[in-house]
Amino acid sequence: MASPTGTTDAPFGRMLTAMVTPFTSDGEVDYQAARRLATYLVDEQHNDGLIVSGTTGESPTTSDQEKAHLLSTVLEAVGDRATVVAGAGTNDTRHSVELARQAAREGAHGLLVVTPYYSKPPQEGLYRHFTAVADATELPVMLYDIPGRSGVPIKTPTLIRLAQHDRIVAVKDAKGDLFGGSQVMTATDLAFYSGDDLLNLAWLSLGAAGFVSVIGHVVGARLARMIQLHRNGDVEQAREIHRQVAPVVEGIMMSAGGAIMAKAALSMVGVEAGPVRLPLVPATEKQIAELRTCMVAGGVKLTDH
Repeated sequence: MASPTGTTDAPFGRMLTAMVTPFTSDGEVDYQAARRLATYLVDEQHNDGLIVSGTTGESPTTSDQEKAHLLSTVLEAVGDRATVVAGAGTNDTRHSVELARQAAREGAHGLLVVTPYYSKPPQEGLYRHFTAVADATELPVMLYDIPGRSGVPIKTPTLIRLAQHDRIVAVKDAKGDLFGGSQVMTATDLAFYSGDDLLNLAWLSLGAAGFVSVIGHVVGARLARMIQLHRNGDVEQAREIHRQVAPVVEGIMMSAGGAIMAKAALSMVGVEAGPVRLPLVPATEKQIAELRTCMVAGGVKLTDH
């Protein structure tokens, strides 16, 4: 299925949020809440793309069947007006290939494939892993470079080599190597997406296509505006938005981070996504109080008072 928001230089759209996976109080995936959340993220937070079953979606603790049902639910809800990218990366190449094929059958617009974690493969192993997944379907692939979780980076020569594959078209960068990213952008046509909300504006300044955000759950509309302003040459106003949302970055990404704080933040704006699954645990009262302070400082209207 073709991406409804992709362009040549931004194949998955520009403003994407790595969507949390809502759970019921007894720990089951809440598909109706997922439908509501996807609609909210696209219609109210101006996301033109969503990542389903990424790290923030607690993909390590959801089953393949749950991933398939969740993907089909989100596609049905917003797939006509937003690019829906399925997380298909694991530390097992065969399993990643199976997930990629499953996502293609469900109608995903693209794949997010993370660096294999825990095994710490050499660069040749990374190359063969990503190539095997890209060969498994006709879907475009976004690599996910996050050595803080995977243990190994995708090095610049490997990225340049991978860019020769017709279906490897983008990178979600959470490595923070701005110079290396610039080298890859110069040498290839890979579209770079900021995968670290702390560096969103910095990546834009280097030519990034857009964001794969976590804070986009609650300030996606402002981030989308920041991208548009920067693309229009209004760097000063883009910088102003960057500064406005900085407290939200601090509150969500610099405490417990990821799914834990994103779900807490959603609850504060009246969008319920339920608890997290072990080994994650809910935010503490102290973390919630600090998050609330940061959200208010960042101009987010709260509804949980």
